[in-house]
Amino acid sequence: MKVLQLVTSSRPFFEQQVSALEDRDVDCTVLEVPGEHSGDSGRTPTDYARYYANVLSAVRSSSYDLIHANYGLVAPFALAQPTRPVVLTLWGTDLMSDRTWLRSCSRYGARRADAAIVPSRVMSRDLETDHELIPFGVDTDLFQPMARADAREYLGWETEQPIALFPYDRTRSVKDYPRARRLVERAEVDLELRTVSGVDHDEMPYYMNASDVLLVTSKRESGPMVVKEAAACNLPIVSTDVGFVRETIRGLTNCTVSDNDGALLGGLEQAVEDAGRSNGRESIDGLSVDSLGERLHGLYRRVLDPDARASYPTGVSHEV
Repeated sequence: MKVLQLVTSSRPFFEQQVSALEDRDVDCTVLEVPGEHSGDSGRTPTDYARYYANVLSAVRSSSYDLIHANYGLVAPFALAQPTRPVVLTLWGTDLMSDRTWLRSCSRYGARRADAAIVPSRVMSRDLETDHELIPFGVDTDLFQPMARADAREYLGWETEQPIALFPYDRTRSVKDYPRARRLVERAEVDLELRTVSGVDHDEMPYYMNASDVLLVTSKRESGPMVVKEAAACNLPIVSTDVGFVRETIRGLTNCTVSDNDGALLGGLEQAVEDAGRSNGRESIDGLSVDSLGERLHGLYRRVLDPDARASYPTGVSHEV
């Protein structure tokens, strides 16, 4: 099976998805939108015009079985070619965007695609079109608990002070670093705020295990995947109510989700005072990258099998 994977910008969880599919003998070619993207700066219309030409050229030059569009913004380019079935995965900041045109583009793509996928129940409730619920996978071999002292020694963090980890570029306005700083400054516990961004993904488990609590103050999120990864490390989580955070940490110890500063402060203080870990690894049971690959491969086969598609119920969401 040959699949053309369209994506605006590659992300670690997307790269893991491709690897899991290739482990199942799915030959994936990844085509990214040209141009540079960083922080709150996006690509230009010229970049997307070039991308359309690149997609058409790729489809004409190779015998792909289907096209998988990853993110609502690339859905029109997948649908603009008339010869291959299209699978669309919405990531969250597309379907739940504060930009009306991007929400409309994502919903239109989901209606027209041969199969649409969302990774969370929050998104599933918001998408009326027939779709699949397939959560993003977590590399549970990479993200796992380790001794805090060992992680700090590896990173060279020579401190005994409790640390709140802010896992983003502080200049990205949507992540709201000023709010994170205010919360830590107001907390009635000894707590240091440290940021991390731009490091190799394989290094992130050390930062999580070296910290006492993950602090997410984002205004919007498609996930965030960092919450699932922190849960896999049993790191306590304090987060605004964005993306799939609430469903990820529901029932976990030492974890708080709220849009209220008072509740977030209480969560930070409790995590430090308890000086313990969470039971977060329990929440990502069954959400491995291997499981994601198996589910996507099954969906691809169904899309390519007319008899299977004809017998599949429509008008509802399906957790596969």
